[in-house]
Amino acid sequence: MIKDQNIFNTLINKGNYKKNKYFVIYNLTNDSDKTNYGIAISKKYGNAVERNTIKRKVRALIDNNRNLFQKGFNYIIMIRKDCKNTDYSKLNEAMIAVMKEFR
Repeated sequence: MIKDQNIFNTLINKGNYKKNKYFVIYNLTNDSDKTNYGIAISKKYGNAVERNTIKRKVRALIDNNRNLFQKGFNYIIMIRKDCKNTDYSKLNEAMIAVMKEFR
C-alpha cells in the first residue's frame, strides 16, 4: 500500500494514466518486482464512513483482479464521484475496462 505523499506526487506528475466514469488510474514502474497500490478519494465525496465504504469496495476489486495489474509497477487509483451510488458489479466492469487499456 502506498501512503507516502512524495510517491503519490511522482506518480501523478510522471506516470501514465487511464480514466473512465468511475476511476482515474496512474501507473509508473518501480525498482522492485512488487506491485504497490494507493487509493485516493476526495473529501468532497462524503463523510468518512462513505469514503471508507467505497475504499473497501475498491480494495476488494484490486484483490479480485490482481491478474490485471502488472508486476513491477506502482498504481494510484483515484475514485471519482460517480462511484457513490454504483453497485459492485458495475465498478468491477469499469476496473477491468480501465486496466485492459494499460496492456
